Amino acid sequence: MRAHKLTLAALALAAGLSLTACQGNEDSNASTNTSGSSSSSSGGTSGGGSASDKNATNTGDDSKAPETAPGTGNGQINTGPCKTADLGFGTSNGMADGTLIVSLTNTGGDACSLKGFPGVDLRTKYSSKPLSAQRSNLPARAVTLKSGEATRFTLHYPPNNTGGTGVRVSSIVVTPPNETHSKKLRASITLPVKGSDQQITVDPVGTGKQ
Repeated sequence: MRAHKLTLAALALAAGLSLTACQGNEDSNASTNTSGSSSSSSGGTSGGGSASDKNATNTGDDSKAPETAPGTGNGQINTGPCKTADLGFGTSNGMADGTLIVSLTNTGGDACSLKGFPGVDLRTKYSSKPLSAQRSNLPARAVTLKSGEATRFTLHYPPNNTGGTGVRVSSIVVTPPNETHSKKLRASITLPVKGSDQQITVDPVGTGKQ
């Protein structure tokens, strides 16, 4: 009988230990789950903060005024060779006899450049064929014209000192360097009847006193 009681007591003790172990495991799982939930909740809060920061950053970017891109119309951009349509032309007599000064003014909105010899044809009412100026020996240099700025070149011709009426030039036709379009200008030049075509020369743009 005593042995039976000992056996029952041992079984009861084992059952109690088993129950305690189960309760311990359940508490450990609950603690783990709670910790996981807490971590998840904390993570959600952190994620919400990041989204808020991103929204704040986007709002800040949107509120900034966009930088003004460099555009045309302010005279700062070099658009390349000057076009005839964007140039204003003028003429004046030079200081020396037999010289005609031709000015070129940039009337466009942006800067442009000129380099080389212009084409110049002298027209008279006595001939259907113009007299073309030959290039001088002066070196050409690049000239950049901002909007409103001007440069010039010089046309050289033999003045009429023969005592006769000579040949009167009523207009000249100017073609800027690197252009195919020309501009007709009024002129008042009198050339000798003979040999003028061999003595008419033109300097490159930008030479001489500017």
